[in-house]
Amino acid sequence: MSSDNQPEQAIREQAAEWAVRDSNGSLDPAQRQALEHWCAADARHAQAFALACATWADMGCLGTSSAAPPRAAPAPARLPVRRPRRVRRALGAVAASLLLAVCVAQAPQWWLHWHADYLTGAAQVSRVTLADGSQVELNADSAIAVDFDIRQRRVRLLAGEAVFSAAPVTAQEPRPFVVEHAGARVQALGTRFVVGTLGDGGWVGMLEHRVAVALQHAPEQGRAEQVVEQGRSVRYDQAGGVRPWPERDVQRATDWERGVLVFERQPLAEVVARLNRYRAGKLVVMDGQLSRREVSGVFRLDQLAAAGQVLSDELHARRFELPGLTVIY
Repeated sequence: MSSDNQPEQAIREQAAEWAVRDSNGSLDPAQRQALEHWCAADARHAQAFALACATWADMGCLGTSSAAPPRAAPAPARLPVRRPRRVRRALGAVAASLLLAVCVAQAPQWWLHWHADYLTGAAQVSRVTLADGSQVELNADSAIAVDFDIRQRRVRLLAGEAVFSAAPVTAQEPRPFVVEHAGARVQALGTRFVVGTLGDGGWVGMLEHRVAVALQHAPEQGRAEQVVEQGRSVRYDQAGGVRPWPERDVQRATDWERGVLVFERQPLAEVVARLNRYRAGKLVVMDGQLSRREVSGVFRLDQLAAAGQVLSDELHARRFELPGLTVIY
């Protein structure tokens, strides 16, 4: 990708990463040279880096750095403050979160793009209609491959989670509707159900009527198959087989399909992890005790940009923001 075509969001994320690493004094000579080259490659890079550094400085998060700032960007003012160990650890956690976010965003997606017929990215939910009239609601970061033949209407869930509204079996359409995922075959015996990834296996929730879930290979223990009735959920993997999952509220788990995210007395860490799936930029909680505070609320998917402010105000917590990053502490 040429510099001229690089998205502004990507530039801001890279600038934020460089600012955090520079603030920790962790850049070796080669990395500092790489930063100088990055700033010199595009005027927007230097501007974004200067803004990110200045923002950190304004929040009192930057200490003195042993290395000089890159020549391509103006040196931000540094506060002569000695950072306590807990702040250094917090900065390290933020840097790690930023690096992880960048690595995930830049990880090769060639396999999914090559195999998937439909896929969604971060902060994207999509509905598709298949050739038989069945509808699929794809959650964020999800992908499916469609393989209809004369015997069956097969869909493979390659990643993420999806709600399937299967066109019924009729005299004109006798083929069963089947979803395959994580070593299991889910056959529709009704209308609407959800299939998603869960650890080394998956889960299935029944929204209308029922489905039959069967592992493709005998599990180490537990049942190899089970019929799931409306309103019920199961989880499955090769280690434990197919088993009920009564703790999983299927309606709550598919709230994203209705354009909202609903939380009821859930730890802030879990709330933030789920919000991050549907919004641009990252939310990070630096305080361990704060991350365990319980949160209840309803967030609209089209208004998640303000989620950091809502959470910090509700919990009477502090926050600071960088381009692409909101930290609650």
